Amino acid sequence: MSPRSLDRLTGRIRAHAAQRGLSPVAKRVLAERLTYLSVEKLRTLEGCLRTVERDGVPGDVIEAGVALGGSAILLASALSDGRRFHGYDVFEQIPPPSERDDQRSHERYAVIASGRSSGLGDDRYYGYLPDLFERVVASFERFGLPVDPDRISLHRGLFEETLFPRDPVALAHVDSDWYEPVALCLARLEPVLSPGAFVVLDDFFDYGGCAEATREFLAAHADFGIVREAGSLVIQRAAT
Repeated sequence: MSPRSLDRLTGRIRAHAAQRGLSPVAKRVLAERLTYLSVEKLRTLEGCLRTVERDGVPGDVIEAGVALGGSAILLASALSDGRRFHGYDVFEQIPPPSERDDQRSHERYAVIASGRSSGLGDDRYYGYLPDLFERVVASFERFGLPVDPDRISLHRGLFEETLFPRDPVALAHVDSDWYEPVALCLARLEPVLSPGAFVVLDDFFDYGGCAEATREFLAAHADFGIVREAGSLVIQRAAT
């Protein structure tokens, strides 16, 4: 076996080992390049969903920041009877950070705005796709998950114009990058999060604005606590 072939084989073995414990759907969204989330972050989402199911935490599942739809598909595929999935996104290039965000966030956005951001593998960066919403809907359908208002809904537009949850929520995945959208999501979710509900903050360890908004939220809401600090940050509302 040539050194190059050996390297490829070793890479496949390592990837397979890293994905151990993931559901078939999680492995498929990774294989189809539908998510930027790491294996660890996907494993965290699946673990939180299993926990709310085991503990009977009432409510729907929400994702704020759908992108290519991979983690949304993962969450929607595991819904039990009576739960609904709501996904929120502009489904185009994301809005810019604000003065509340750190330099890293502004540098990242400058790359996106310049048209130089790279996608997954050889794919085009999702924010540059003119038909992103239609592609995400088609991806849901390929996984046997038709988008409809009864069980799986996708809401297109800025969070301040679309995110108005009214029913109880058991799990929320906030993948919204910057300070202002994260703060808005937390503020609007708080009244409807059930006792025992989880909020997964995807960008807490990546962007300072997300971290600041989350710390402010935790300081103002004593009934929430940190339960996991690996990959994503997971906070949970007290069960009683």
